[in-house]
Amino acid sequence: MKTYSVHYSAALDLETAGVLEDFSFPWLDRTCPWTSFRAVWNRELMRFRFEVADDDLVLDESGEPHAAALGSDRVELFFATSADLSTPYYGAEMEPRGSVYDYKAIYHRQFDDTWAFAGLTFAGELLEGGYLVEGTIPLEELRALGCLKGNEMITGVYRAEFSHGPDGVVQDWISWIDPQVEKPDFHVPSSFGKFLFLD
Repeated sequence: MKTYSVHYSAALDLETAGVLEDFSFPWLDRTCPWTSFRAVWNRELMRFRFEVADDDLVLDESGEPHAAALGSDRVELFFATSADLSTPYYGAEMEPRGSVYDYKAIYHRQFDDTWAFAGLTFAGELLEGGYLVEGTIPLEELRALGCLKGNEMITGVYRAEFSHGPDGVVQDWISWIDPQVEKPDFHVPSSFGKFLFLD
């Protein structure tokens, strides 16, 4: 299982974080646009930041429930309580205007989208040629959910990359880990890695 080291920072200084840039299009034979993720922790919070290049930003304006997130370019974090996803895992799909689609689920794709993170906070910023999303989540919540166990957490890191095509919006999928499944699907055990919280 691939790992990412989340380093301790009392001040939650993301400039001290390791940078995760090992992203790809698992279902396309081309290089994905630049995507980076970094995270740090202190005794209370994990702080994270996504920075992405995107020269064709898609933002849903329909006003339909969950559509602001699900119909838009976004970044995603999943936190699991077991490696085979037979017990709940939790997703937060965040778009840069500040909307989130969060839920708990069990493999395969049994969603409860009435559930929401209690302590997740984040904000996005639209930039020239891309966007960023930065936020925090309480470690106490991750422990209470059964995701953070000791200094380890089974985690998925993803990006939904939308673009405008001649026949409508084209949806492509970017992941830290290639899940090695035929059809695009992040909601499988093989798409997860492990975060190691280090002092």
